[in-house]
Amino acid sequence: MFARLTIVQVKPDKIDETIKIYGENVVPAAKSQKGYKGVYLLVDRNTGKGYSISLWDSEEDALANEKSGYYQEQVGRFKDYFAGPPVQEGYEVAVKA
Repeated sequence: MFARLTIVQVKPDKIDETIKIYGENVVPAAKSQKGYKGVYLLVDRNTGKGYSISLWDSEEDALANEKSGYYQEQVGRFKDYFAGPPVQEGYEVAVKA
């Protein structure tokens, strides 16, 4: 399994709206992607820092998802809500309990 981590800084007055867009748009779109295993959104309301963790069957599925334009489209939904550019990282899921 593979995890894509996207780290963002959300404008403080946009946190609730960001959460709503994520739940209503990103989650349903992710569920239709090949290799999708799940997604989490973590938010620190005090700092505006957020983490999106998406899980995929394989790194190849996550990369294909990016090449298709899906990832860029989803991140683009938030361009007016982020205080800076998102940082993306990828990880092998070594342990899942």
